[in-house]
Amino acid sequence: MDTMHNASHGASQSTRHSPSHKHEAKIFYLVGASGSGKDSLLRQFRQETPNRNYPVVVAHRYITRKDKSDEDSVYLSAEEFALRHDNDFFAMSWQANDLHYGIGKEIEFWLAAGISVLVNGSRAYLPEAKAKFDQRLHSIMVDVPEHTLRERLRKRSREDDTAIEKRLERHQALVRTTQCDSRISNDRTLESAALEFRQILSSALTG
Repeated sequence: MDTMHNASHGASQSTRHSPSHKHEAKIFYLVGASGSGKDSLLRQFRQETPNRNYPVVVAHRYITRKDKSDEDSVYLSAEEFALRHDNDFFAMSWQANDLHYGIGKEIEFWLAAGISVLVNGSRAYLPEAKAKFDQRLHSIMVDVPEHTLRERLRKRSREDDTAIEKRLERHQALVRTTQCDSRISNDRTLESAALEFRQILSSALTG
């Protein structure tokens, strides 16, 4: 009797914990110039009620610059970043603007569990990300007009005008050469960009 009860209890537990989402999980790889509003979109996404049929979580991004209030990132010292990199703790990693960036290997476990992942990525690293994840990666470009981007960078007060103009030149060059699966124009309200963002995710996961 106890054996039958335990077997029944185990089956019940198995049913309770089995995932209801049977779709193939994806990596949504968000790219765009500094100041394009990627972090704002990710913060907005985090505040919304998650879709339990097609769950999507935001990956932690590790960076060797101390955390800022306007960024969704985790600070690591250069030494700790190197230690994690050398021990293969990152699913993706790249270098830009004299900083190191990484996305933890935990995202591979999330994908295996059927959970899609949002990544704040790098346009320069996109070809490597595509080669690694192939059809499971859906790239999204967050774009804004140049004059809007210039004003946002000036308000941020991190760089002088010369550095900003150089950044804008690099941005335009990368926009011309970067092919993404989807594009969001973030020159209106955050709400309208967030709606467009949700529609892209929904279409990619249900299509």
